[in-house]
Amino acid sequence: MPSTFASIILDQGIDKPLDYTITPEVSEKLAIGSRVLVPLQNTFRKGTVVAVKAATSVKNPKAIKELLSEESLLSSDLLNLAHWMSEYYCCPLRKVLRSLLPATIRKEVGNKQQLFVKPLISLEKLKQKCSELRLTAPAQAHTLDIVMKHKKGILLSKLLEEGKISKSPIDTLVKHKILSLQKVTIDRSPLEDMEFFQSGPKILNPEQAESLKQIQNELDSKKFHTHLIHGITGSGKTEVYMQAIEYARKQNKSVILLVPEIALTSQTIERLKSRFTEKLGILHHRLSDGERYDIWHSIREGKISIIVGARSAIFSPAKNLGLIIVDEEHESSYKQTEEEPCYHARDVAVMRAHLLKATVVLGSATPSVETFFKAKEGKYHLSTLNARATSASLPKIHLIDMRKEYEKAGGFKLFSDPLIQGIKSRFELGEQTLLFLNRRGYHSFQLCSSCGKPVKCPHCDVSLTYHKKSNHLACHLCPFTLAPPPSKCPHCNASSTLKFKGVGTEQVERTLHALLPEIRTLRMDADTTRHKGSHDALFKQFRSGKADILIGTQMIAKGLHFPAVTLVGVLNTDGALNLPDFRSSETVFQLLTQVSGRAGRGELAGEVMIQTSLPTHPIFSLAANENYEGFFEEEKELRKLFEFPPYCRLVKLTFSGLNENDTSKLANSYRELLIKHLPSTFHFYPIIPSGYAKIKDRYRFKLVIKGQKIYALSHLLARMRRDLPLPKGMKLLIDVDPTNLFN
Repeated sequence: MPSTFASIILDQGIDKPLDYTITPEVSEKLAIGSRVLVPLQNTFRKGTVVAVKAATSVKNPKAIKELLSEESLLSSDLLNLAHWMSEYYCCPLRKVLRSLLPATIRKEVGNKQQLFVKPLISLEKLKQKCSELRLTAPAQAHTLDIVMKHKKGILLSKLLEEGKISKSPIDTLVKHKILSLQKVTIDRSPLEDMEFFQSGPKILNPEQAESLKQIQNELDSKKFHTHLIHGITGSGKTEVYMQAIEYARKQNKSVILLVPEIALTSQTIERLKSRFTEKLGILHHRLSDGERYDIWHSIREGKISIIVGARSAIFSPAKNLGLIIVDEEHESSYKQTEEEPCYHARDVAVMRAHLLKATVVLGSATPSVETFFKAKEGKYHLSTLNARATSASLPKIHLIDMRKEYEKAGGFKLFSDPLIQGIKSRFELGEQTLLFLNRRGYHSFQLCSSCGKPVKCPHCDVSLTYHKKSNHLACHLCPFTLAPPPSKCPHCNASSTLKFKGVGTEQVERTLHALLPEIRTLRMDADTTRHKGSHDALFKQFRSGKADILIGTQMIAKGLHFPAVTLVGVLNTDGALNLPDFRSSETVFQLLTQVSGRAGRGELAGEVMIQTSLPTHPIFSLAANENYEGFFEEEKELRKLFEFPPYCRLVKLTFSGLNENDTSKLANSYRELLIKHLPSTFHFYPIIPSGYAKIKDRYRFKLVIKGQKIYALSHLLARMRRDLPLPKGMKLLIDVDPTNLFN
């Protein structure tokens, strides 16, 4: 019996699939994954076909109005992945499909077309015609001069710009059949006009060679495998990736390489472009709609087989996908936390590879505790790289006790004496320094010494940060700014009692210029990298020696290779250790290890200076010795004692609303219902305000649930969502396997 009905998930409004009749006009080309236009009440809505069937329980179903895509935009593996994500992350399929099909594809941005000018006669005849027109029609002759320089033709826009001419002489030459004017589709790939020096594979050391051999065997087996490369910073993980990609491409398999968003710099792209001559697909959030549209369709059509991107690149519609690499797999940026589905790209990568019988390679100097635990249990194959790939040695790491420095100075000081001396000596030798502080702005907050309260954002439960250059207080959670900063306390109205407190990257830069005026600095944080291409521009400036010091937040800590950097200064990470989150020690250890790994990556020896008021905290000595195994064993025992992952599963529910009491009541009623319907093996924490208790005028409360079998909870939550709609104005965000319990 033919399939005469289609189940369609609409882009907006309704979570459940709706059944429509397949008309003869669309039946030939319609498939699962097709995009369609369907009637709903008195309007038309766009949607995606998720099933076709012979029967429906709907009485008098309406017919599909129009087929929007000539063929399916979702492969069967992606659709299966979508169903798994919907169930596992307890998220409506509609929202999952929004992640799989980018907005540019749903909106049908379309190809970019431009007019292209080509000669219709031979070069000799063009020269002759040009001579004839030189005196009688100089504008036409000038046009032909430019066309002759571009033998294969030239874009009309480029011809008009280069020749500084109007379109009139071109139209005349077209009319006389000397030139042709045709529409062509333009590739908007941001790499299209970039040139790179080609390089070959490097000779691998024995550890790298063994790791690569194992990955090659896994690719040959055509079975699902997950492989973890645990390599110290600078151990050559990237070279193993490169040669694994090359091997996969020889088997005609597509490859997805996931990197943290901040690592999508020219360095990553240059390495790939210098090794592979084929076209690459680069996907990240700063692409224009047109660029994303062109790359996505080129991947789907099989024109691009190596895809590099941040979190969402895992959903690329790659043909014959055989290898997925997740670099810096521990990175929190792989986890979507702002909206549902709250997926983790690493875990989705493993599931997608499982569905395709493909190979996954995870890489990190500091793997997440959960990943390393699975490797130790034998669920993942483990390769360890203990030596730096080049002749470079690991940097010497010094812990500087800031309590003694404050005592010597008789109060607070930003830079310790050893760090200032280290910066000076590097400057004199012509070497470079990185300074890390994970806080932007000039001062962290403005505090009233009379009532003891900080100046807060009226819309969020957070102190405003002072930015000196623009002389304003800004909220880092919403767009609110206050300029100029108040002179009276908004709480107690006291005058001249407001003092600036706390240090940010902007103040580090100013203080450094005051201490060492001759030193050239660059600053890299969210304030200096707002514009497209700003990351790359700053990195290129620093790498070419146009600055002696790069000051930055965590975006300078990961994966970057600066051979001239011989000193890394960590100004303060103490605050992060005090966050009420079971992952705080892990986060600080990873950050310290990663930032320390930026020193001494070339032939010059490296040194790291970590300033802290907690020098006896075990995390610092473990990070100083890059002792991941020691850290893992300590952390594992603590997690086991308190029953945290990997010994249990967590789900975090965040309730938000405009009224504080109503939101708190809703959260508590949800908690009571869940306790009533779930087995006693689940543990429910009390309802408490989120770390940021209010964002953009919405009050936020969280419920953390701990258990072993997550699907029982996911299925119950899905049922409650369907049967108990939230009151108007209320929102619920479900985060399965949260990476952050504080917020």
